[in-house]
Amino acid sequence: MKASTFRRLLNLWPPFLFTGVRVTELAPDWSQARVVLRLHRWNRNYVGTQFGGSLFAMGDPFWMLLLMHQLGRDYYVWDRAGSIDFVAPGRGDVYAHFVLDAPTVEQIRQQAAGGDKVLHWFEQELTLADGTVVARVRKQLYIRLKPEARGRT
Repeated sequence: MKASTFRRLLNLWPPFLFTGVRVTELAPDWSQARVVLRLHRWNRNYVGTQFGGSLFAMGDPFWMLLLMHQLGRDYYVWDRAGSIDFVAPGRGDVYAHFVLDAPTVEQIRQQAAGGDKVLHWFEQELTLADGTVVARVRKQLYIRLKPEARGRT
């Protein structure tokens, strides 16, 4: 599926649609994604700031999706763990820019070449428009070369 089509589908996916998360960019080569969480009355918490669950949802799937498409079908890529550190109140729209660079993909590919599992941590800052960090989302991915692909690499 083309990245542009997938971006449109993500924006209609109920967990994003109903929390206010919008994917504004998904690079055609799956190397980066830009996401915004608009502050609305339906995603504010009791004190009027961004709801923590919406912030975590905003940062949840992108490292896995980007890496899956970068590595290709010969690899298992799963979320293994995740955490969020709340740094400052989200009193406005929150932004994230996920960038998966080629050296990181190559490093993971090399680590997984023998068929061993690879556990890799990614971290993403969620910021206001002025650059104020609202939260840091950490995701650990499990990566492994599929058995049928081990003899081909």
